[in-house]
Amino acid sequence: MPDIMVLLACLSQCLDPTTLGQLRRVAEAMLSMTGRVTMRGLSRWSGQGGSYRTIQRFFHTHMRWDRLQWVLIRHHLLDHDDVILMGGDDVVVTKSGKTTHGLDRFFSSLYGKTVPGLCFLSLSLISVKRRTSYPVMMEQHNKLHPKEPQEGCKQKSPRKRGRPKGSKNQNRREVTLSPYLGFVQETIRGLLKLMGDDLKVMYFVFDGAFGHNDALQMVKQLGLHLISKLRHDAALYFPYESPYSTVVFCHFRYQCDTLRP
Repeated sequence: MPDIMVLLACLSQCLDPTTLGQLRRVAEAMLSMTGRVTMRGLSRWSGQGGSYRTIQRFFHTHMRWDRLQWVLIRHHLLDHDDVILMGGDDVVVTKSGKTTHGLDRFFSSLYGKTVPGLCFLSLSLISVKRRTSYPVMMEQHNKLHPKEPQEGCKQKSPRKRGRPKGSKNQNRREVTLSPYLGFVQETIRGLLKLMGDDLKVMYFVFDGAFGHNDALQMVKQLGLHLISKLRHDAALYFPYESPYSTVVFCHFRYQCDTLRP
């Protein structure tokens, strides 16, 4: 096992010497112990200077874990000639009870339905060269419930097919972000602010949940390009490159030739 202090020496700019020493003991014990990882087990495997009270003090210390992970990634894992992408995904953890903060019903792809639990948005940096993902930030998602209950679904009168008369064109780039998209945008903005000028990211990767125009505009507002999967009902239109007048003239001439006796 490599010396943990050599790898964690870069964290001295974020942690004080006491907390850094506690982190070293916790990391060594966690990598060495077997079975369940508990505070009692960590205190037994950390050796001299790693009492149960020391482990308690360490876990009660407020630390910016996103900053710690970014410093480790920047010093040990990033290459200057590598292409780095930013990726995100929702993680749903089942949880019972009623008093847990953020407890609600979220859709879980593993169960194929909504389940009671907690939802977290995880952001990571993806190395194209190494084909490896490095988690950096994780934020809990809390649903915003309306104060007043919504009225029952009213049956709308069927209207005619086609565009309603008098409707005007809308600017597809000016969208109103939903609370979820606003939460994702603020989380991505926080990660970009954390990285600063040390790393420039151009692409954001997400699953098919972002395969619509609102998500695209949300990502473009941050100066990024979106890589996602299109929805099954997406309609693609390729740009027309030929001159319009030439095509109309050729089509009209073809009709005239066919109708000539």
